[in-house]
Amino acid sequence: MVASLAAFALLVAYGNIADYASNFEFVRHVLSMDTTFPGNALAHRAITTPILWHAAYWLIIAGEGMTGLAFALGAVNMVRSLRLDADRFQQSKRFVYVGAAAAFLVWFFGFMVVGGEWFAMWQSETWNGQQAAFRFYMTVLGVLLFVAQRDDRI
Repeated sequence: MVASLAAFALLVAYGNIADYASNFEFVRHVLSMDTTFPGNALAHRAITTPILWHAAYWLIIAGEGMTGLAFALGAVNMVRSLRLDADRFQQSKRFVYVGAAAAFLVWFFGFMVVGGEWFAMWQSETWNGQQAAFRFYMTVLGVLLFVAQRDDRI
């Protein structure tokens, strides 16, 4: 499961780089708030500076990449520790926690708090990534609950 999360996050980061232009449009529209409700009282929060759009997009990509790398390290460490004692196996999970924290920062804080609420992404019929982000961070949290279970010696 952890390796699958690593593959997912790394593929998302790669896709955002490989298809930079079309995925950048998402960030541009959310930050510029150009598809929120007309007369939106929060529109003063909009960012209309292209360099800041690119900076925000690269921050997202970096977070996705860091998430994927941390999960990959966690998966490798766990596999390497399968035959070790329970305490060592428990310690091998540390990068899973790092990956889960990074994923939560990207998809909950980034997409739900910043994008969804600060930039009112929820008001856009076209550029609303909240449902996808919810699926991502809930999947991560589900795996985290499973992995975080103590593996004592039987």
